[in-house]
Amino acid sequence: MVPVAIAFGAAVLLFASGAKAQTTNGLSDAEIQGRQLAQQLLERPVENSTKTGILQIRDGKGGRTEVPVKCQVIVTATNWASVYETGISNQLVTLLVIHCPDRSNEYFYQTNPAKPVPLLGDIPYLGHLFRSAQVSGAELMTPFAGSDFWIADLGLEFFHWPGQKILKKEFRRNCSCAVLESTIPDPATNGYSRVDSWIDEASGGIVMANAYDAQDRLLKEFYPKDVKKVNGQWQVESMEIDNVQTGSRTRLEFDPKSR
Repeated sequence: MVPVAIAFGAAVLLFASGAKAQTTNGLSDAEIQGRQLAQQLLERPVENSTKTGILQIRDGKGGRTEVPVKCQVIVTATNWASVYETGISNQLVTLLVIHCPDRSNEYFYQTNPAKPVPLLGDIPYLGHLFRSAQVSGAELMTPFAGSDFWIADLGLEFFHWPGQKILKKEFRRNCSCAVLESTIPDPATNGYSRVDSWIDEASGGIVMANAYDAQDRLLKEFYPKDVKKVNGQWQVESMEIDNVQTGSRTRLEFDPKSR
């Protein structure tokens, strides 16, 4: 789930119900529409923003931890980046995700950086600053600051996978949704093989998502909560992700006063 980036919204692509079996360049209508919808969900935000909040973590044994988190979005004319910072066990943990329209995301993850990352517009500079901390592949399927949010979740990595398919329309959580199935041909043994996302046709937001492990067993359930319209825009004030295999749960509560 992915998932913090959805708080900044995305436009949804309306599609014709009952996808036909016809193909274009070897893809079915459902696959063509799925790829188009995934691209819509990855569109560049319109402006810089900063949101602060609290990660409320409950492990599988019932132990609870709360840590502050800051989420920054940095937008340029050609791409954008998201930066996540939190402090846990007296360490500053920082994740930088650089999003580019013509290639895969770049991820940089480190603890105890020299200083917090300022809100800068120079994304290449940020990539250079974190270059020694770049992660990829199976490393993306690791927790961010001990939470149930994985690095891949925060970069919406599954919407970059080659398999994107509209399965159906379905009514969930009082919303008319497009169900988007995202698949990867060779999943990491510790990662996801499939993510099903319910996309609200009215707002373009992710209503819920289920992630499955390499054996296609349900692994995580994701739910945005407290969705409100503020100044004409839909905003997520909290979100929850449950690991059904370990019994752990993480809830992210945003400060409504943060911009």
